Amino acid sequence: MVVEKNVGITERFCDNHYIRSRKMVRTEISLFMKNVPGELGKLATLFGSEGINIDALTIQDASAYVQQLFKARGKSLKRIASAASYNSMRKDSVEFALIRILVSDTDKAVDLLSKNDYIFDIMPVIALEIENKPGEMAKVTTKFGEEGININYVYGSASSSDEKYLFVFCPEDIELAAKIFKG
Repeated sequence: MVVEKNVGITERFCDNHYIRSRKMVRTEISLFMKNVPGELGKLATLFGSEGINIDALTIQDASAYVQQLFKARGKSLKRIASAASYNSMRKDSVEFALIRILVSDTDKAVDLLSKNDYIFDIMPVIALEIENKPGEMAKVTTKFGEEGININYVYGSASSSDEKYLFVFCPEDIELAAKIFKG
């Protein structure tokens, strides 16, 4: 299990700008939930009741995720699943949402999700707190590109123009991505 309790703050200077982050390589939890009113509230209440903070979150219709699997299957010589499985998944996926989250205590969250029968997976991602100024995102994403690292997806936000913003990157090569932002 990955332990992310009491995530420390680090600061690095990279390409003439500071990148401040809690632990840069973090563990993201991806889970499927029913796409009905109140489900996200139940999840947030479950975490809150156990003292787990949600640091970042993104939600997407699970059918978009399944469509990406269809495209991947079409580009690959080997099938990820049978055509019948995909058609079944595609039909059922409209009833579900794909949620990706970073939390303050991953181990505790994973245990809680397991005990409550959630379907989930974990994977490493890069989480960066970056200056909230024009061009800062360009510097970070350009660095990924210069190193030949594709970004599979990214999400994030800023609460005000005076604060840094948190962005979560899912690169194809997590180890190389971690090295380029260490300074």
